[in-house]
Amino acid sequence: MELESLGTFLKTRRDRITPAAIGLPTYGATRRVPGLRREELAQLAGVSAGYYTRLEQDQAGTASGQVLDALARVLRLDAAEAVHLRNLAGRPSAPRLVAPEVEQANPRVLALLEALGETMPALILGRRGDVLAWNRTGHALFAEHLDFDAPADPARRPSIPRQFFLDPLTTDLHRNWAELARVHVAYLRLTAGRHPTDARLAELIGELAMRSGEFASLWAEGEVADCTVGRMRLHHPTVGAADIDYQVWLQPDSPDHRLEVYTPCDARSADALRLLAAGLDTSGTCSPAIRA
Repeated sequence: MELESLGTFLKTRRDRITPAAIGLPTYGATRRVPGLRREELAQLAGVSAGYYTRLEQDQAGTASGQVLDALARVLRLDAAEAVHLRNLAGRPSAPRLVAPEVEQANPRVLALLEALGETMPALILGRRGDVLAWNRTGHALFAEHLDFDAPADPARRPSIPRQFFLDPLTTDLHRNWAELARVHVAYLRLTAGRHPTDARLAELIGELAMRSGEFASLWAEGEVADCTVGRMRLHHPTVGAADIDYQVWLQPDSPDHRLEVYTPCDARSADALRLLAAGLDTSGTCSPAIRA
């Protein structure tokens, strides 16, 4: 699947900015575009209409930082979207996809995961959302139907995006699935801008777009977002309802890898996580006695 270009991103952002939102008069005229016209955006950004048109057609070469800042201002991009704009502007016009090296979790991050113990669910995720490691509580919370040892084998590593969109058990687990689905897609888009030559990432996005109508629809909307904190509302098959907050710890020497830690939002959820941890056997699965 061909990943997003600068021109495609600019058009989706231009379409969402209405003239009224930035104080442009329309005089009641019928408009053929949902947002700003190219010439309107060009004027507001201080560039020629011809130059902006070439940018949107991916024919203008490298844009200066000053131009990108002006476009981000007019298009009202947030911090993540502005980073994505610069990433797209700096990529080759036709990047050649290459097979990336197999990801391995940094030993310091693994040591941190081990230090968390089993009372707090946690996962280490690679750049494409592959599970590089998890503790037993994290495994039991999100994927007790999968082999605990799967992350150790690159060929069998669970993929959080694939599970989220293609695995009915994972879909049923999340009571706020629709909200989290938007976050997953927006973060994948940000990652694709950072790594435009990653063949496995392009393969993942293409597979999800082909096999999941929900993913394809969300991808077409063009949203971009970072994913560092949020809330998951779960209905776990073993311990029932639990609302948990996730937060991401990033490591300077492995910036593509994320240690995600999950904490309960209330007393009921804390009890559910304690019950889950207490019911683990040595294989990392819940013992039969704890199952409802």
